[in-house]
Amino acid sequence: MTGPLILHIETATDICSVALSEGDQQLSLVESGPERSHATLLNQFIRKVFEESGRSLDGMDAVAVSKGPGSYTGLRIGVSTAKGLAYALEKPLLSSGTLDNMAYGALDHPSIQELARKHGEDLLLCPMLDARRMEVFSCFYSTDMIVVRKVSADVIDNDSYRGLLDKHHICFFGNGSYKCEEVLDHPHAHFIQGLNPSAGQMIIPALGRFKQKQFEDVAYFEPFYLKDFVATIPRKKVL
Repeated sequence: MTGPLILHIETATDICSVALSEGDQQLSLVESGPERSHATLLNQFIRKVFEESGRSLDGMDAVAVSKGPGSYTGLRIGVSTAKGLAYALEKPLLSSGTLDNMAYGALDHPSIQELARKHGEDLLLCPMLDARRMEVFSCFYSTDMIVVRKVSADVIDNDSYRGLLDKHHICFFGNGSYKCEEVLDHPHAHFIQGLNPSAGQMIIPALGRFKQKQFEDVAYFEPFYLKDFVATIPRKKVL
């Protein structure tokens, strides 16, 4: 065995994603399309990753879950399942931010690597998750994964992120970026399609937390819903 056997659960968006890793190696990954059927698929996917890898559920060392922000229902299903497994099997529970996971995963994308070579330290990464209307959850990172602006809920208009865009090239990605591409009209704004949350992105962050014993309290852990966002009133309509 080259490292801990960790089950990873990602349900923060309309994609249901489950991975199994050993150390820093992905053994199996199963993902849905945008069916929004996490309650039906999640347990099936968990069984499948163990079957595909030839490992047993009892043999895993920890359960990791993407904690949000994201869909309230999706997060509730994923976290409830992870907590149930951790409690029943007496395994530690790990969590990591959904946007953090996306940023880690994006570092391996060829288009982002090319932007990093071209712009160096001037490049920022901004994973975005769709919320509603012209609203998104976002966070900004340097290419060495330092948080430049913490997770927030934003209403997007033509002036959004202007101060950052004037100083940096920014790569926007995730399902929240699709509706922003025409609105964020700035020469420093770059958009990469197809980079969505995946359980495979959780492997390195979860492994680091496991090694440092940064475990969650199974009884009291809750998803990061970013609930203040619910009461947000859009400042103006753009589209």
